[in-house]
Amino acid sequence: MLNKLVGNRAFYKRVISLTIPIMIQQGITNFVNMLDNIMVGRVGQAESTGVAVSNQLMFVFNLCIFGAISGAGIFGAQYFGKKDLEGVKQTFRFKIIFCTLLAVLGIALLYFKSDDLIMLYLNVDDNPALAAKAFSFAQSYLYIMLIGLIPYTIAQCYGTTLRETGESKVPMIAGVIAVMVNLSLNYVLIYGKLGAPILGVNGAAIATVISRFVELGILVVYTLIKRKKCIFIIDAWKSAYISLNLIKQIFKKGMPLMVNEALWASGMATVNGLYAQRGLDVVAASNISQTFFNVFSVAFFSVGIAVGILLGHDLGAGKGKEEVLDTTFKLVAFSVFIGIIVAILYAIAAIFIPSIYNISDNAKSIATSLMQLTALAIPIEAFAHSSYFALRSGGKVIITLIFDCVFTWVVSVVAAFCLVNYTSLGILTIYFIVQMLNIIKCILGYAFIKQGAWIKTIVP
Repeated sequence: MLNKLVGNRAFYKRVISLTIPIMIQQGITNFVNMLDNIMVGRVGQAESTGVAVSNQLMFVFNLCIFGAISGAGIFGAQYFGKKDLEGVKQTFRFKIIFCTLLAVLGIALLYFKSDDLIMLYLNVDDNPALAAKAFSFAQSYLYIMLIGLIPYTIAQCYGTTLRETGESKVPMIAGVIAVMVNLSLNYVLIYGKLGAPILGVNGAAIATVISRFVELGILVVYTLIKRKKCIFIIDAWKSAYISLNLIKQIFKKGMPLMVNEALWASGMATVNGLYAQRGLDVVAASNISQTFFNVFSVAFFSVGIAVGILLGHDLGAGKGKEEVLDTTFKLVAFSVFIGIIVAILYAIAAIFIPSIYNISDNAKSIATSLMQLTALAIPIEAFAHSSYFALRSGGKVIITLIFDCVFTWVVSVVAAFCLVNYTSLGILTIYFIVQMLNIIKCILGYAFIKQGAWIKTIVP
């Protein structure tokens, strides 16, 4: 049994060589986002709550872009495994064109419907004065952040294509530089250092937007200068041609992944909105728990991304079902092992972290408890996350939809809705029950993977 779950040295060298750059990039990004969150959180609870609400909306947008890029990326990874350079180029073109259009639609929705969307997360009856301040901060922060959504989207198109073609270090370096810029500007603009005005929440948003442009600039300049290494960019825009067959295949196999990510993200945002009905202290506490979870979870989330890319390469190279299954179970086991280590560290950190914030004592207490409950669920989350990336690598969209967004809406959202509205249970009990329901998702993931119907080469 152990041999089925543990790979040899060559196996882990392959996994780690891809995972580490992704982990470093996302880790530093989330770490600086954490510092950003702490800086705003030390200003006051209204500011912290406002930014947390806006970031819930940005979370849904980011996942929609991620889903669209990932849907096309399945083809990019398999084309690269097949050594079909033209296929990689056309996939890259599709990402840029489609995702930019999607970003424009997202910006329009967030701008014109910002009031209604923000109010989904603010319980005005709990503390009207605090809710009014939080609303104002959320809106101003969101409007500034909209400026950075186009460069963010295009940077994701470049970064994911570089990873799919084996250049995972470049997006890492671009991400590191961008977050350092973000962190430096946060300090200057939030608190008014070096002669700058004190901008608070708006300063945090401006710093983030500038960092988006920096990241995009680095990626574009690098691919142009190093075009012999980044071969997908050579003559990539000599033509805007994308074969009709590829477009059809991406929409057939890839776009359901975008729908899945959008529905999953909106489902999780709905769950958080339901939690928020228990009071503004819960919003502040959830913000702390989620922010630090994003930092700690980078380890096993990066393994999940690597799972999708590695299996995409194997499927594109035409490897057999038994070999792919063997690799998959080893990757999932590695992800769970990393998840267990992360869970222990996260539970310990929960004791100290909330005290950093300038929020009420009740919110701090709730934050500590939420973090410790989250720690219990992290190994479960690691299994589910790696299973999801494995299933989607073969483009079996129905299985992916059932496993991810259908489960979220039918199980998690329904459970949270009923518990919040029809019971007097406290937020901690509700949160624990909803988190533990993901065990069902793990059982489904194991069954789907073992069945093997997802193992399929989708590029011609």
